[in-house]
Amino acid sequence: MIRSMSFLIAALFAGSAAAASTYSATLATPASGRLIARDISWDCAGATCRGATDESRPLVLCQSLAKRAGRVDAFLVDGRAVAAADLERCNASAKVAPTASASGK
Repeated sequence: MIRSMSFLIAALFAGSAAAASTYSATLATPASGRLIARDISWDCAGATCRGATDESRPLVLCQSLAKRAGRVDAFLVDGRAVAAADLERCNASAKVAPTASASGK
């Protein structure tokens, strides 16, 4: 009886494994190709990047993308947009485009 109960419990937990979440981002500056950024591989074409992972920290994933690709205009998790405050926190990590020096060189 105990063995069959243990098997049943193990089967329930094995069947409830989390499915990968899908992520998509719209970048301020278009990018193309594959970007590898903390726990996710992004496929980018134009201003859109898409990826999937079991990682469950959307803000961290957004920040890592922003560090590699620059400002993120929109970030969706399983088709739902993140809150504006989280998008702002994400973009605090965005790489900044190089600027011309003040001396004009």
